[in-house]
Amino acid sequence: MKYHTYIILALSLFFFPLVQNTASAQQQDIEKENEKKLETYIETEIERLTDLLHLEDWQVFYVDSTLNNDYHAMQGELKKLSDAKVTNYDLYRAVQDKWMERIYNSYHKFLNDAQWKKYLKSGAAREKKVRDKRKAKIEKDNNKINNR
Repeated sequence: MKYHTYIILALSLFFFPLVQNTASAQQQDIEKENEKKLETYIETEIERLTDLLHLEDWQVFYVDSTLNNDYHAMQGELKKLSDAKVTNYDLYRAVQDKWMERIYNSYHKFLNDAQWKKYLKSGAAREKKVRDKRKAKIEKDNNKINNR
């Protein structure tokens, strides 16, 4: 009976690193796939805004820079929350809202008045209103907690 135990132990010691390496490779594949999806989304959004707002080349550069910087930073923060096993959805939403607000403010700096109005009409105004509503609710809830 001891012989079988040693064989099982030896096999498990041999296969455990293989299973770990396979899981690690799968995780890397998932991360690469997510990065590809993010890059595709950014490219699509740049094209959408370029067509919608008739952006000049220098504006396209700023949109590209803004989206690449801010979306990657947002992904980094979301990954930290995920790695920390945070389950509170509101924290994830707060991170997304923070970065979407930064993108919104960045666009406002380099779009001209006509482009800005068109951008707002394309859904940005509605999204901003929703973010502001969530922020106000959170502040109201925090004030209730602090006043107890």
